[in-house]
Amino acid sequence: MTLDDRDLEALALKLGRALLVHRWRVATAESCTGGWIAKVLTDVPGSSQWFESGVVAYSNAAKTSLLGVEPGLVAAHGAVSGPVARAMADGARARLGVDLAVAVSGVAGPDGGTADKPVGTVCFAWSTPQGTHTEIRQFGGDREAVRRHSVAHGIERLIALVWTDERR
Repeated sequence: MTLDDRDLEALALKLGRALLVHRWRVATAESCTGGWIAKVLTDVPGSSQWFESGVVAYSNAAKTSLLGVEPGLVAAHGAVSGPVARAMADGARARLGVDLAVAVSGVAGPDGGTADKPVGTVCFAWSTPQGTHTEIRQFGGDREAVRRHSVAHGIERLIALVWTDERR
């Protein structure tokens, strides 16, 4: 499936409407997407009503200093892991004081993959007051495709969480 900019825009609009209904704010903590989720969300006119901030924590040091990820967690699991994505999302939600946060860390390629974490491996986490959900996905295609699918998936799950959250 090919995702174009209109698809991403439609997802951002849908998320924005949902967040407005609930009067919630969202933040992003991004590594392999390099701020692309934040860019898609802030492309929506009026997003300042529901978007708080985005952190691009590409290096391990940035994950630690900006989001509070413990260096031992990165050492034990690697930057591309569920535990690190969880810590990134929880750190963003706590430090930025938002209702929801999404975190993404992965191997977009074309190199950097390993046998355990091949190119296209992307770890996600979505932090809410009710808990943090993590997921690991494997996307095919080139660097652009992996990153584009990561952006879409991150936003799609935010939408689902807003509409299923028990605080409604």
